[in-house]
Amino acid sequence: MGFFSNILEKLGMKEAAAAPVITPPPAAAPAPVAAAPVVNPIAMVDVVALLTEKAAKHPEKLNWKTSIVDLLKLLGLDSSLAARKELAKELYCPDDKMADSAQMNMWLHKNVLGHIAANGGNIPKELL
Repeated sequence: MGFFSNILEKLGMKEAAAAPVITPPPAAAPAPVAAAPVVNPIAMVDVVALLTEKAAKHPEKLNWKTSIVDLLKLLGLDSSLAARKELAKELYCPDDKMADSAQMNMWLHKNVLGHIAANGGNIPKELL
């Protein structure tokens, strides 16, 4: 089970976690997150409501809507640079973004939310 499967499991998406939809970008150009295919999605999970509720109860003020570190912390997952690099590799982050942690973090946050949506999470377009 990969790191992304752990994210889905923490969101209560166990069926999706068993076989998450993770598609590598085409060789020529990175695929936009919105183009991630949806393959028979599991019943929709209200991810925003779930994360908003978790954030309200969390002792730290976490901005999960824009920060991958805060999103991982909110889910109780390892948010270290090493863990984020592992997740970025799993989601096929381009090498040029991997070389710059700030760019990797922005790419990773957008793609994690996009992959959650592709696996049955209702992520609003403004977060993608």
